[in-house]
Amino acid sequence: MTIQLVATTQNSRLDAFETAVGTAPKLQIRTGAQPATCELGDSGTLLNEITLPTDWMSAASGGVKEKLGTWQANCVAAGTAGHFRLKDSAGTVTHMQGSCGQGSGDLQFDNAVLALNQSVTISQFDLSEGND
Repeated sequence: MTIQLVATTQNSRLDAFETAVGTAPKLQIRTGAQPATCELGDSGTLLNEITLPTDWMSAASGGVKEKLGTWQANCVAAGTAGHFRLKDSAGTVTHMQGSCGQGSGDLQFDNAVLALNQSVTISQFDLSEGND
């Protein structure tokens, strides 16, 4: 049997996540595989760190949140993107991580091979709260 949640509960859970992460969090793009859990230290080389807008996600609706504002920054190193980490505004607590790349992964952008000072813009990022 599959557990199902009403949309208002899904929305509440998504909005609570954004509140827990806080305002102006940091999105890091790193090389290599992500650590086994968010609690473990960083792995790979930091390629890009984007400070997200103060209000970085829309209010949840229908079990989905979408990015707000511009998510863009220049690369601080060159390499192939392998994973991302979403941290609090101080950059100390990792609240989410996932794979990333060109046409694949949880976070996608147009070129996974990044150059020093290359501008990276995240054009779309959604969170969904599934019924499972």
